[in-house]
Amino acid sequence: MCGIAGEFVWGDRRADVDAVARMLPALARRGPDADGVWASGRAALGHRRLSILDLSQRAHQPMFDPETGLALVFNGAIYNFRTLRAELERRGHRFFSSGDTEVILKGYAEWGEGVVARLHGMFAFALFDSRTQKILLARDRMGIKPLYLARSGHGIRFASNTQALLDSGGVDPALDPEALHLLFSLHAVVPAPRTVLRGIRKLQPGHYLLIEADGHEHLERYWQLCARRPEQAIDDDEWRERIEAGLRRAVRRRLEVADVPVGVLLSGGLDSSLLVALAVEEGAQDLRTFTVGFEDQPEEKGSEFEFSDPVAERYATDHQRTLIPNSEVLRRLPEAVAAMAEPMFGQDAVAFYLLAEQVSQHVKVVQSGQGADEVFGGYFWYPKMAEERSGDWAERFRKHYFDRDDPEMRELLAAPPPNDLAGEWLRAELAMLETDRADSFIDAVLALDVTTLIVDDPVKRVDNMTMAFGLEARVPFLDHELVETAAAMPPHLKLGDGGKKVLKQIARGRLPDAVLDRPKGYFPVPALKYVRGDFLEFMRDILGSQAARERGIYRPEYVQRLLDAPDQYFTRIQGSKLWHLALLEFWLQTHVDRA
Repeated sequence: MCGIAGEFVWGDRRADVDAVARMLPALARRGPDADGVWASGRAALGHRRLSILDLSQRAHQPMFDPETGLALVFNGAIYNFRTLRAELERRGHRFFSSGDTEVILKGYAEWGEGVVARLHGMFAFALFDSRTQKILLARDRMGIKPLYLARSGHGIRFASNTQALLDSGGVDPALDPEALHLLFSLHAVVPAPRTVLRGIRKLQPGHYLLIEADGHEHLERYWQLCARRPEQAIDDDEWRERIEAGLRRAVRRRLEVADVPVGVLLSGGLDSSLLVALAVEEGAQDLRTFTVGFEDQPEEKGSEFEFSDPVAERYATDHQRTLIPNSEVLRRLPEAVAAMAEPMFGQDAVAFYLLAEQVSQHVKVVQSGQGADEVFGGYFWYPKMAEERSGDWAERFRKHYFDRDDPEMRELLAAPPPNDLAGEWLRAELAMLETDRADSFIDAVLALDVTTLIVDDPVKRVDNMTMAFGLEARVPFLDHELVETAAAMPPHLKLGDGGKKVLKQIARGRLPDAVLDRPKGYFPVPALKYVRGDFLEFMRDILGSQAARERGIYRPEYVQRLLDAPDQYFTRIQGSKLWHLALLEFWLQTHVDRA
């Protein structure tokens, strides 16, 4: 796990090595162990390293292979690298390191762009071929690892976060008004290739971008999720067996591919608790687990220790739990926002940030339960969508998910786009799924969530907050083979039994009944949901600042309505609408105004 950066130019220009060097400090926390820059003509590559595999200098990046003329910067983990390495060695390739990075280099030398589809893992990389003068940019199927792009008339820059691109200079920081419509509709999700900034885009998950020496671009989708039942019927027991086998493989892969200890983020819910059980069954020794909790509010408890403690006790883990007072949440909030590559509305971002800080003092790699709710139908809005009968697929979806519909968007934004962009985007995405990739509405909903919405909400949040402390988070529930199996499974095995039915069947007997039979929980940070006291004053100051007034994103009367009664304005999925406004403005002040 690392931070990558670089520039590729065409024509008779040479890459700006200084610009690449300017990007590396913004990536330092992603990779605290080493750094490096490599340049040759039209390409310059930069890297910050977090050492997980092959801890020696042989695995430093940028990695250049003089035999093939290939140079690479890579962020992520390739779980099948040993299998690929063995195949490449049989084909005559010789290796000078023992980790996964060099496998990508040799794999490209053997298979060209076809290497991307052979990689099983989470990754974003840039590979420059000095002989053909081409560059290949690639991102994993589930979008677990980020890759941001900034184009100019004569070249392209790329990095693991937006901060690095802004620091490189010459990037347009203006707001994208269409992206704002998506941001405030989809719970801070701006689907790739857009970001909220006009001058920065991101490579879509499951895609690679090949750019030739003359600047000609080839964007290719190498993976697409299909949510259709197999031709031959499978009974419920066999589905359960397939899911259990796939999850066990996913956990085992993420334990084995590391030359450092691997822990687990244990929230006390079904997903992370099941990871602990399976990790122990797969041979994890002296497993370390970590839980964070916050102060209670009258409406909601702030910790789930009562559920995480019995799991840790049952599996005899080396368990650490941390209670964070509200005063600490507010004091550290600016740090969490500074770690966000894009605005994030989820209240648990600061929770992950503070948890990652604690965990990073003990391990460099953790497994986390993100993705289980989207893959296996765990959220409360999925049954509501399934039961909805009025309207087409898009109307059934937005009625139970959108944070704001288009009429409210026109009350919020001072300069809204002329059309209902979020609604049009949703209708187009669901139409493509309905045509040839989903058997039912709920199949389409879950496929859209796991391939698009999750990427720019919980997955990005976990990556940003853990990497802020040089901590690598691995997400077994988003193993693409497991996701493919689950997508083909009938919806009743997901939505049944209050959600995640098949996971509950797998977990029964492995986990305490109290964990399985409790109502669905969410990472609780009550102070950012029920806004009052110091938190309300913080948001009032942000939205009333001179920078906010001059930026003029929001209509003042809408802002005042929320400030007057913050506890009365929640989204359909229970987010604070006031927090959304304050977070975006604070993010812009932290990143764009500073740049």
